Amino acid sequence: MVKGKVCRNCRRFVEGNKCPVCGQSSFSRSWKGVIVINDPKESEVAKTLGITVPGKYTIWVK
Repeated sequence: MVKGKVCRNCRRFVEGNKCPVCGQSSFSRSWKGVIVINDPKESEVAKTLGITVPGKYTIWVK
């Protein structure tokens, strides 16, 4: 099982104290579903979720 904290703003998995994508520092450990986006320009899922930067994201965050 994947564990970790995610940014509440952009839903990206984060290891530090600041999100590298949006710059926010509001995180949650309550999330569901993992998605990895390699090419957001060609991914329909990334377009639907509003993801513009490659990386590991969660589908739902509390």
